[in-house]
Amino acid sequence: MDRPFFLSLAHVARAAIDAECGNGLTTDNKAGDGYDPVTEADRAAEQAMRALIEQRFPDHAIWGEEYGLVRGDAPIRWSLDPIDGTRAFLCGLPSWAILVGLIEEGRHIAGMIDLPMLDETLIGHGGVTLRNGKAVRTSECAIIGEARLATTDPTLFDARESAAFERVRFASRLTRYGLDALAYARVATGDIDLVVESGLKPHDYDALVAVVRGAGGHIGDWRGGGDFALGQIVAASTRALYEEAIALLT
Repeated sequence: MDRPFFLSLAHVARAAIDAECGNGLTTDNKAGDGYDPVTEADRAAEQAMRALIEQRFPDHAIWGEEYGLVRGDAPIRWSLDPIDGTRAFLCGLPSWAILVGLIEEGRHIAGMIDLPMLDETLIGHGGVTLRNGKAVRTSECAIIGEARLATTDPTLFDARESAAFERVRFASRLTRYGLDALAYARVATGDIDLVVESGLKPHDYDALVAVVRGAGGHIGDWRGGGDFALGQIVAASTRALYEEAIALLT
């Protein structure tokens, strides 16, 4: 899959988001209880990306957060999260991202984390991750006592997960919160060493896998494997750091 096509997806999604912001943003709550916001910008960006994929790859499956799945039996599937971090988006914070993952027969073969407010686009494909066209690498941190840890919101953990995360936090050098997909981008660029999260859906993580791996990092589940079905994700600068984190989580 060529990098220019991913950049085209980012371009049309950014344009759709900008247009909706210019029209005055409309927000709905998808949650029966609590607050799970979705905006017209989310919907417009996904529609724009879907249209481009349909034109270029009419036989591929598309699974978007807002408009569901088409051609689910196709061997190649695009996973779209038009605005990952909608709460950050609504607060004017730069951590929200446009996420696109490409999965073939269950393998994450490519991914994009586009950060419009930072004008950064990270694309992982073929074992390499590029940020704005230049290759990036993780920090190669391998010792948890030296690690910079991130999670988006520790209140999203249940009681058992929270206790496990606290063990990792206590062992790490420092911890940052509220970064959404930006945390995984910063693992790829070597600025954060470790991310521990739970409750992620496929649209949240499908784009991240190839980006982290292409920069030399390791991404897996909380049990030391690669089954993301429970939404428990650990991204680390090295396999050694990942294993140290897993030992504390389990």
